[in-house]
This record gives sequence, structure tokens and C-alpha cells, in this order.
Amino acid sequence: MTSEQDRIFSKPLAKVADFRFDDKVASVFPDMISRSIPGYGQILHTLGEMADKVVQPGTRVYDLGCSLGAATSSIRRALADRDVTMVAVDNSEAMVKRARDHLDAFVSPIPVDLVCADIRDIEIENASMVVLNFTLQFLAPDDRDALLAKIYQGMVPGGLLVVSEKLVFSQPAIHQLLDDLHLDFKRANGYSELEISQKRNALENVMRPDTVEQHKARFQAAGFSQSDLWFQCYNFASMVAIK
Repeated sequence: MTSEQDRIFSKPLAKVADFRFDDKVASVFPDMISRSIPGYGQILHTLGEMADKVVQPGTRVYDLGCSLGAATSSIRRALADRDVTMVAVDNSEAMVKRARDHLDAFVSPIPVDLVCADIRDIEIENASMVVLNFTLQFLAPDDRDALLAKIYQGMVPGGLLVVSEKLVFSQPAIHQLLDDLHLDFKRANGYSELEISQKRNALENVMRPDTVEQHKARFQAAGFSQSDLWFQCYNFASMVAIK
């Protein structure tokens, strides 16, 4: 399904409100995310490949913060007719409504329980794969440890957690270089300086990225025996942790 072009921040705003995943964002989300996150398509494709290797019959797959269901769709296609149940969760009604349309557009024997709820309130049970695709960074920092601990407890042995995030870097020159490269990426995809500036202001209070070291420490604290980075482009990355 095609989406509208993202022009949300193209005109000067008297006051830039905090970013919200409302109907306006949902309607342009595929365009917004493909033009804003380098490597996003590769991450989605690889989620399916990972699922094919790790998802165990008779278990569940969770997509927490599923937005329009792109990660769910990639995994669902890769699993074909495997005996699994998928649970896709997002707290935006606008996103969930469109996700249902996207998922219904493809015939699959794998059922998807699509839930509009706060991911912190979801029980994780019998999970062999859990995906947090650019989701954790929108939670309050104090809630991230508790969520990962709950995910770990709800996973089967050998279960895979995939966490994709925007990163910050402890070394200032490295952080500046990678941030500048990301801004160039957005400019190359047609975003104006006004759009870049206003969206950054909108995200400032709602998205608080961590360093790779903070993520690894959090995985370890939750109980995961192994974790590492599997993908990075500029200041965007995806990590895996195995129970």
C-alpha cells in the first residue's frame, strides 16, 4: 500500500508540539520512516530471515510498537505456515487501524492478534521472538529495564530479542560525525532545513536515545546471556539478544 508524502513539518509552525503518532503521522508513516532511517528496509528484510531461523513451532512472536505492521508482515511472510501466533501491539489507534488494513491485504495462515495498548501493560508468554523496532527509545528511561526484564521472563530458551534504535555516542567527535551524516541522508531524501529542524524539536522531549553500551548493560541486567550489534548505519542500529 502506498502512503502520502511526509510534509508534516514543511511549513513554519508557531509552536512545535511534541511528536505524536496520530492520524496525520500514520497517513505518511511509510514515507517518513524510509526517508528518515537509513537501512530501515534492510532491517525489515532481515527480521524475516532471523525469524525463519529462531522461531519455534507452538510459540509466539511479539512485535511491540508495531506501528503499521511492517515488521510483523516481514516475519509473517518468512514463517509461511509455521505453527505460531503473532501478537502486534501499538498504543496509537491510528496506527493499529491502518496496520489491520495492511495485514489483511496479505493472505496468511498465521494469525495476528493486533492490540491497541501500552506495551508496558502486555504480558509476554511463550515467546521465541520479540521485536522492539525503534520503540524502546520512546519509553521513559526508567521503564526500559522493567520491560526488558518482563520480556526475558516471558521468552522460551533460545528466544531472540531484536531491538532497533537511534544511538547516541559518548565520544563527541564521533557523535557529531554520525549525526551530520544522518542529516545529510535526510537532505538527500528531500527534507528541507525547516523540516529537519522542526521535527528534531518535536522529538526532543519524547525520544531519548541510549549508547550501545547502555543497551548491552540493560540486556545483561535483564538476564540475556548473549547480545551484540548486528546492523548499524550512521547513528541507527539494530541489536540482538538471546535467552
